[in-house]
Amino acid sequence: MDTRTAPPAAESGATTVVLGAAPLTIADVVAVARVGARVEIAPEALAAVAASRTMIDELATDSRPHYGVSTGFGALARVQIPAEKRQQLQRSLIRSHAAGTGPEVEREVVRAIMLLRLNTLATGRTGVRPVVVETYAAILNADIAPVVHEYGSLGCSGDLSPLAHCALTLMGEGEVRATADPHAAPVPAADALAAAGIAPLVLAEKEGLALINGTDGMLGMLCLALHDLGALLRVADVAAAASVEALTGTDAVFAAELQALRPHPGQAAAAANMRAVLAGSGLVQRPAEGEFTRVQDAYSLRCAPQVHGAARDTAEHAARVAGAELRAAVDNPVVLPDGRVESNGNFHGAPVGYVLDFLAIAVADVASMSERRTDRFLDVARNHGLPPFLAADAGLDSGLMIAQYTAAGIVSELKRLAAPASVDSIPSSAMQEDHVSMGWHAGRKLRRAIDGLARVLGIELLASTRALDFRIAADAGRPAAATAAVHALFRTRIAAPDVDAFLSPDLTAAFEFVDSGAVLDAVGAAIPEPLA
Repeated sequence: MDTRTAPPAAESGATTVVLGAAPLTIADVVAVARVGARVEIAPEALAAVAASRTMIDELATDSRPHYGVSTGFGALARVQIPAEKRQQLQRSLIRSHAAGTGPEVEREVVRAIMLLRLNTLATGRTGVRPVVVETYAAILNADIAPVVHEYGSLGCSGDLSPLAHCALTLMGEGEVRATADPHAAPVPAADALAAAGIAPLVLAEKEGLALINGTDGMLGMLCLALHDLGALLRVADVAAAASVEALTGTDAVFAAELQALRPHPGQAAAAANMRAVLAGSGLVQRPAEGEFTRVQDAYSLRCAPQVHGAARDTAEHAARVAGAELRAAVDNPVVLPDGRVESNGNFHGAPVGYVLDFLAIAVADVASMSERRTDRFLDVARNHGLPPFLAADAGLDSGLMIAQYTAAGIVSELKRLAAPASVDSIPSSAMQEDHVSMGWHAGRKLRRAIDGLARVLGIELLASTRALDFRIAADAGRPAAATAAVHALFRTRIAAPDVDAFLSPDLTAAFEFVDSGAVLDAVGAAIPEPLA
């Protein structure tokens, strides 16, 4: 799973993201969550927050019950709370809902959750006071990350437990991480706020509910996943093209006119990338007059644009969903522009949960196809003249035999992770919340799946670069500029084929080349136009 941490904004050189002036983008979420960008609240947004708060203050003095203002929550909504106990109502809500357990959630996910909740608060539709918005922004900018746990959210009525752990920090309660150092111990929130000069809040009517009633956890994980997957799908195109070349396959099937016969945009982009990577290769088989050339390759080579393209189009659909969610104000009840305070069901996580699950399916399939290409390199019946298992001395050495086992084990895990979380529902809150989305869990497993895809693609590139050594030694032809650049990159940390050595560090290096963007950088420097 991704363990990257966001450096403090002052150290990152990151730009500032302004909330309330324009809709957030996926890039904004990544900048704050992972790069450490600061956040500011637009003046017009603070004015809207103040205006909506006056409406909540009026309801607080009304004798009629109003959900979240003068009543209990969930199945306890029929219990009216006297005015003198409403601050305690808010404190009790946050404390009782901060019920997470298990491992800590990654810092970048916590920062994404906080940004997205702050974004909704800044819409002026939640009824909180301006001081709540300003304090939340100050905590985020001070790089204080609440401790949030793996288990606790059902993805309905929002990501209640993760958001409640974040809300505890505003009250000066719970534990936080006050430094990006993953080895530093958590500290009490009160101490971290005091060190940053931030006064803890005493929550007023409606504010506790506004702080926890959102789909921010699953949306944050979706935004980060889409950012990472955009790069990984380009790496998948590079890896597939490198395998076609090192297996002396044909690139004729990637021709634009053939792809246009099935006009999916993702397929066209993937095929164009593969053509760009293979341009100038002397190893691929191309039809020549009077010569017999390979007519067609196996599906894992020939159909790569179709599979990678379908994954791209799935990601594009998920990005449209994310874009709508980034423009949303998810809370219950909400303050409408005309002053009405209305209950609603916008907190349900189904829209996000579905696409998180859909992406996990696509990730598993792309990784599965990559593993099949790796396997072809190792089998003398299918690798077109390469030594068994790409071993320097087959029999004495095992080469990459067990690297393929590792890829196969990851792919098997990815298939399990592709089982959708969003088809499950366990009723809660005395059957008041009788259908939930499980979108949080869809996000958690997608993060693990994306990590697995990066590792599988690294193993495929490890195989193709090793195969290229044998092709070059046999004077079989000159590789393409792009694949030669990837080969040179891998040789900076991974030795050419020789007597078997400790293999795990090579797998780690290959993964890091993929995960860091080094593979795409190497290809980008070798071809005239950037990959699609």
